[in-house]
Amino acid sequence: MSQTIYDNGVRMETLHRGHMLEEYGDADTYENVDARTDGNVETVVDIYESADAFKVCKKETVVEIYDSADAFRGRDPNPETEMTNKRRIQQVQQTESLIAGSRSCRLAGVCLGVLCVLVLAAITVLWIKFTAERDQLQTRYTNLLKERDQLQTSYTNLTIERDQLQTNYTKTVQFQKEREALLSLLSKLGWRYFNSSLYYITSEKNTWFKSQQHCKDKGGDLVIINSREEQEFITAILKGTEAWIGLTDEENEGDWKWVDGSALTTGFWWPGEPNDYENKEDCAVTGFKHASKTNASTWADYNCYHPVVGLCERTFRLK
Repeated sequence: MSQTIYDNGVRMETLHRGHMLEEYGDADTYENVDARTDGNVETVVDIYESADAFKVCKKETVVEIYDSADAFRGRDPNPETEMTNKRRIQQVQQTESLIAGSRSCRLAGVCLGVLCVLVLAAITVLWIKFTAERDQLQTRYTNLLKERDQLQTSYTNLTIERDQLQTNYTKTVQFQKEREALLSLLSKLGWRYFNSSLYYITSEKNTWFKSQQHCKDKGGDLVIINSREEQEFITAILKGTEAWIGLTDEENEGDWKWVDGSALTTGFWWPGEPNDYENKEDCAVTGFKHASKTNASTWADYNCYHPVVGLCERTFRLK
């Protein structure tokens, strides 16, 4: 009987004695073999190791066990031989375990290497992603710092402007109070305020020349009218009363000039005026008695010695 086992590079051959007789062919050979085994089963173990197999941690063990089935059935086993066989079997099993362990170690090493490569790749990807996100966050942080500084600057400027406005408002309120108090006082003294000028109606009727002098005594002149708005204001405060204005053509007939020497550009004459009646009318009045009370154009030329009240004007800017 013959049995061959292949396991992890180990080859074991077991031949029983009956088959060994067939292999060698004579009884002498059997007896020689029987003598060598002391009448028991003889086991021959040959272990061949190659240099290449040793490099790759492979070992091939060839175990040839020759056993005679007849002798084994007819005899009691030798204890020493049995122990030897057990030790050899244990050695074979240990060798197989070592080879299996070596393969397991190599497989584990390969798996560990692949796992390390995967972990390294994952770490690399995560690092790249982390670096990109970090750079983005750093950029956003820098931009937020700039915006914060800009907002802080704007807030500071707005605070300064607010304080200035508050100061100006306080000054304006104070100014308004002072202005109202001053205008109230001027009103009691007979002055009226309009568009940076104060107006005063003389209480006595005089010639154009005396009225001009009276106005100069109060720090002004007979009124110089520069706009329709001013004319309408004057018409309103006179309430139909005729009054001298600072306009005359005494030096050159038809060449009307104001008391400051400027030429007349816009006039508010009543229709048919000026007419220089009897060649004696060289001074102008406003509030002509024949004019409509609702019409702003109420100028007329009068004799400069005709007695009427004068309308004085004094420039006064409230700032």
